[in-house]
Amino acid sequence: MIKWGIIGCGKIAHKFAEDLLTIPNTQLCAVASRNLEKASDFGKIYKVSSCYGSYQELAKDSDIDVVYIATPHVFHFENTLMCLNHKKAVLCEKPFAMNAIQVEEMIQTAIKNKVFLMEALWTHFLPHYAYVIDLIISKELGLVKSLRADFGFAANFDPKERLFNKDLGGGSLLDVGIYPLFAALSIIGYPEEINAKATFGETGIDETCNILLNYKNDVKATLYCAITEKTKTEAIIELEKGAIHIHSRFHEPSSITITTGNTSKHIAFDVQTNGYSFEAIHVQEMLLKNRTESTIMTFEKSRQLIKLLDAVRSKIGLIYN
Repeated sequence: MIKWGIIGCGKIAHKFAEDLLTIPNTQLCAVASRNLEKASDFGKIYKVSSCYGSYQELAKDSDIDVVYIATPHVFHFENTLMCLNHKKAVLCEKPFAMNAIQVEEMIQTAIKNKVFLMEALWTHFLPHYAYVIDLIISKELGLVKSLRADFGFAANFDPKERLFNKDLGGGSLLDVGIYPLFAALSIIGYPEEINAKATFGETGIDETCNILLNYKNDVKATLYCAITEKTKTEAIIELEKGAIHIHSRFHEPSSITITTGNTSKHIAFDVQTNGYSFEAIHVQEMLLKNRTESTIMTFEKSRQLIKLLDAVRSKIGLIYN
């Protein structure tokens, strides 16, 4: 039985908790919020035995094997270090932290304490995405020539809400732009050249961001993210012998269409959960094998992803305090 704790009680924490209920030999034993009433309300829904009004209390709970951190971006670093230093395995939501320096300290702390740590980039574990990655690696359709990926939604403007609050790491890049960037990184690799431009809102955060990544042999990734407009949120990969279309929304459980010549094949993937179950199952497999690093979402992948995010932020002039 793997016993989980959750830090943070927002929307994504609810989805993750729902999925934990579907996994055998798994128990959600504790939840923590800075507001005890919020933690208690969350706990009642999922029949959680221990509800805490501080994150520190959960980190000290000797009954917990692994903690899922679902707090705002700016708190990932301190929340992760706290749990790792209490010898708790950690699955931390993306982005792992606010910059590469923080990510490296998190990784080194996990190594020092010999405790498992992984960035919760759930897309990497979804059946449709794993299928696409395997297909690309096989070179059945030849080499990748280009990628187009986007993620945009229209959020209601509220300067105090996390998305528009710079003090909480708000903005389109860290919240949703990370998914097209991860697609480029996992499908093509780290680029040779990075170009980006953004539009900024009244609270100082990037509301939209256009990104162009250039690779060897004229391979390109054209990416876009927004929190002020809804986009198709799909990914289209052009290869030498065909194309792969990951349908909307590409970062969630989805379907794909493979086109070669005049032939198209649509593949649906039967997913019965929200989709977070796949990364949770992987974490548990790693724990049962006494691993301290994921074999899929490795430390190096998290290093590369935050390096890319930092580079784009530098290009658009986005600075967090």
